[in-house]
Amino acid sequence: MDKDYLTLKRVPTEANVEDYDVLCGGEVVGRIFLSQAATEGRKWMWASHGREGRAPAYGDEATGEAAMAAFAKSWRGDDRNGRG
Repeated sequence: MDKDYLTLKRVPTEANVEDYDVLCGGEVVGRIFLSQAATEGRKWMWASHGREGRAPAYGDEATGEAAMAAFAKSWRGDDRNGRG
């Protein structure tokens, strides 16, 4: 299995909120969630923990799929033009 294989695990919340831990190899390495306070059109927030000497990264996207793609790109080190 690819050492950078990412999966999502729903975080149990009291409210019915879209909130996910991002896991790599069973370890929580970040979070993706639907923000109620975010800018219109960019409601999905993502954040990754620091890794291999890199600082944590974060961003916002229009969809959950776009947030996961941005997270994965950053996680794999392809974030030269990204935030964080």
